[in-house]
Amino acid sequence: MRHIEALQNEDIEIQLLIEAIFLKYGYDFRGYSRAHMKRRIMRRLTISGIDSISEMQRLVIYDREFFEKLLGDFSINVTEMFRDPSFYKAFRKEVVPVLQTYPFIKVWHAGCSTGEEVYSMAILLKEEGLYERSQIYATDFNEEVLQKAKEGIYPIEAIKEYTYNYQHAGGKAAFADYYVAKYDSAILEPSLKKKVIFADHNLVTDGVFGEMNVVICRNVLIYFDKELQNKVVGLFHESLCNGGFLCLGSKESLRFNKYVDNFDPVIENEKVYRKKFGC
Repeated sequence: MRHIEALQNEDIEIQLLIEAIFLKYGYDFRGYSRAHMKRRIMRRLTISGIDSISEMQRLVIYDREFFEKLLGDFSINVTEMFRDPSFYKAFRKEVVPVLQTYPFIKVWHAGCSTGEEVYSMAILLKEEGLYERSQIYATDFNEEVLQKAKEGIYPIEAIKEYTYNYQHAGGKAAFADYYVAKYDSAILEPSLKKKVIFADHNLVTDGVFGEMNVVICRNVLIYFDKELQNKVVGLFHESLCNGGFLCLGSKESLRFNKYVDNFDPVIENEKVYRKKFGC
């Protein structure tokens, strides 16, 4: 009985902490999966040696530096270049031929993290002859990861995996053509940034990115509760032009989303959908 009461008290403390963050800084995590938030909070509690979540709440309110660390914990930064190669291969085959019929292409990469998947799409568009008539908007709420994305510098030890992904994603060149190795880093080819605009945008609180041909938001919705998933997919729906493509992560789906009837599945196993005309 005491154990159940302790868990209930812990849940209340977490709820109060999330509310304090919203009231103090305007970052709204109230619709995030509670299990995800709890894992992140407990991790920071252990790392910082803080006695309780209540003490953490006090620090969040009065210590901006501590809040920035916690904000970094909440950010979803699991990414790699050409992550899930089969997605990129299918995108080349099914989506690129449609994009090739457009005079100009606008792509929104929502929740771009440190940018690996943004540059992956830039490479794909370059190889398909679309990059020069494209504009990619790469957004995240975390300024620290956005800065890393803008730099386009990644650990050299990751390159072997990235090369493997690229090859299995249908890459048409040598992956080594897209970076320069320097010491322990791989510096991406500067031309890959030419058509990318990195910007601060919060999917929970900010508004529409209008008239996009493609919205890519992979492996972000899984961290949201159902209500927030509906809200964010609604945002994507409003941001897409008629016939625009929505690309989600492998563990995500529109199946139980309120906007499911506004999209047609294009590549069902890769979670690529197309906004119906007139919706």
